[in-house]
Amino acid sequence: MVKERQIVECVPNFSEGRNMDVIKQIAAEVEQTQGVRLLNVDPGEATNRTVITFVGEPMPVLEAAFKAVRKAGQLIDMRQHHGAHPRIGATDVLPLIPVSGITLEECAQLARQLARRIAEELRIPCYCYEASAFTPERRNLAVCRAGEYEAIPKKLSNPDLQPDFGCRPMDDDIARTGCTVVGARDFLIAVNFNLNTTSTRRANAIAFDVREKGRPKREGNPITGKPVKDADGHVVMIPGTLKGTKAIGWYIDEYGIAQVSMNITDINVTPLHKAFDEVCRCAQNRGIRVTGTEIVGLTPRRTLIEAGRYFLEKQHRSTGIPEEDIINIAIHSMGLDDLRPFNPREKVIEYLLEDAEKKPLLVERTVKAFAEETSRESPAPGGGTIAAYMGALGAALGTMVANLSAHKAGWDDRWKEFSDSADEGQQLMSQLLHLVDEDTEAFNRIMAAFSMPKATETERALRTEAIQQATLYAAEVPLNTMRTAVKVLPLCRLMMQQGNPNSISDAGVGALAARAAVLGAGLNVKINAASLKDRAKADALIAEAEALACQADAEERAIMEEVNRRLAES
Repeated sequence: MVKERQIVECVPNFSEGRNMDVIKQIAAEVEQTQGVRLLNVDPGEATNRTVITFVGEPMPVLEAAFKAVRKAGQLIDMRQHHGAHPRIGATDVLPLIPVSGITLEECAQLARQLARRIAEELRIPCYCYEASAFTPERRNLAVCRAGEYEAIPKKLSNPDLQPDFGCRPMDDDIARTGCTVVGARDFLIAVNFNLNTTSTRRANAIAFDVREKGRPKREGNPITGKPVKDADGHVVMIPGTLKGTKAIGWYIDEYGIAQVSMNITDINVTPLHKAFDEVCRCAQNRGIRVTGTEIVGLTPRRTLIEAGRYFLEKQHRSTGIPEEDIINIAIHSMGLDDLRPFNPREKVIEYLLEDAEKKPLLVERTVKAFAEETSRESPAPGGGTIAAYMGALGAALGTMVANLSAHKAGWDDRWKEFSDSADEGQQLMSQLLHLVDEDTEAFNRIMAAFSMPKATETERALRTEAIQQATLYAAEVPLNTMRTAVKVLPLCRLMMQQGNPNSISDAGVGALAARAAVLGAGLNVKINAASLKDRAKADALIAEAEALACQADAEERAIMEEVNRRLAES
C-alpha cells in the first residue's frame, strides 16, 4: 500500500505587523527552506502582529519554523513592541497542525522537540501548550501567556510559572526576544453557511442552535427573558448540538445575504459535512434554507473526501470511484461553488503542496503519449512500468464491474457489498499507478549510480555500493508490483461470480491484465536480481517472484475457465 504522505501545517505569529522589511525577511526564511510551501503572510498594523502559514513534511517544517524564529529574534526587539494583541515574545505562538498522514500526538512530540531546540540553540525560553503541554493548565494558551511580555521577569523566578525549556534569570537576550509558546493543535476550518435570508437575528438563532456553547437559558421569554444563573452566579447555558464548534450569525453586504459563520475546532468530532447537515436542519426548522457553503482559507483533503463519501453513502451509491469524482460530489452536495467557483487545486492544502513540487509523471500523460514515450529508443519506461500499468488496468476493470453492480436496478440491497469491493479496487489501482512511475525512477537510480565518478579507490567503492543499492531497489519495485497485482485476481473472480452478469467478460479481461502484470513484473525481478552480489538476497527475491507467478497463473486459469463456461451458457 502507498503510504500517505505526512503533511504538517505551521502557523507562527510574530510580534511585528508594521515594518514590511522585517516581515519579508522572516517570511523569506520559510520560503527558502526546501520542501516547504509558504501559503500566506498576513500582517496586522493595529495588532502589530503577522501570521505566517506554511506546510510541508515534518522535518522541513521544523527547520523552516526554527529559522523563522531565529530571524525574528534577530530583528524584533520586544522592549520596543506595542500592539493591540496579547504577546509574550518576538515569535509569540507557534502551533504545529496535522494535515495528513500524521497524528496530533506525533505533532505534539515534534512541537516539544522544536521548543527544546529553540531554547538550547537560540536561548529563547519556550512554553509548550495545547496537545504538547506538560501540564493540563498549560494546554490553555492564555495561561502560558498570562501577564504577557511584561510578566516574564516574575515568571522566570517563580518555579510554578517558569518556561518548560530554557529557563534562566532575566538577561538582555530574553529582554530582546521574550519567550515563545510552541504547541500542537488540530486543524481549524473556518466556514460560512449561506442562508436565503437577510436577517442577522435569524442567522444568530441558527448559530446558537448548533454551536457547542449554545445560548443562555432565560426565564419566561427565550429571547428577552432574564438569564438564569447558577448558585455561583454563572449564566446557565443551553448547549448547542455540535461539539468543537464556535458560531455567530452576520450579514454580508457583498453578497446581500446572512450567513452562519463557524469555526470547527475539532474536525474529528464534527467534520464539515456533519456541520453542514446540522445547520441545514436547524435552518429548516426556522423556515430558512442553506443555499451553499463558503470555506474560508484552506482545508485538508480528507475534509472533502469524507464529505463526498458521506453523501454517496446517504444515496446508497458506491464510494469506490476516483478521488476527483468524490470531491465533486462534496462540492455539489454542500454548494461550495454557490458564491464563486470552487477549485480544489486552490483550496486543498495537499494539492497546493503537490503542485508546487510537481514533476512530470507518466501516469498523467494521455494514453497516446504514454505509448509513444514507451516506444522511443530510451530504455525507460520499460517492461516493469508497463507491467504496473497493466495491473492498474486490471484493477480498474474489476472496480468498474463492482460499480456497475452497486448501481444495478433491483440490486439496491447489495450496494454496500459492491461499494466495498470498488473501494478495494480503487486502492489497488492507486498503488499500481504509483508503481508505474516508481519503476521508472528505479531505473533512473541505476543510471545515476553508474554515472558516479570512479577515479580513485574510494570513489570506485562508493560507486559499486550505490549500484548494488540501486539494483536491489530496482528488483524490489517490480516485486511490489507483483504483490499488489496478484490481489487484483480475487477481486476479478468475485466480480465475475457475484457481479453484474453483463460484465463477466470485463472481469475476465481484468484477470488477464492482472496475470500479465504479475508475470511481466516477475521478469524484471529476475533480470535485476541477477546483478546482485548478495546471492542469498537475490535467491529470496526470485523465489518469491516465482511463487507469485505460479499463484497468478493458477488463479487466472480458474477464472478464465469459469468465464468461458458462463459465456457458453449464456
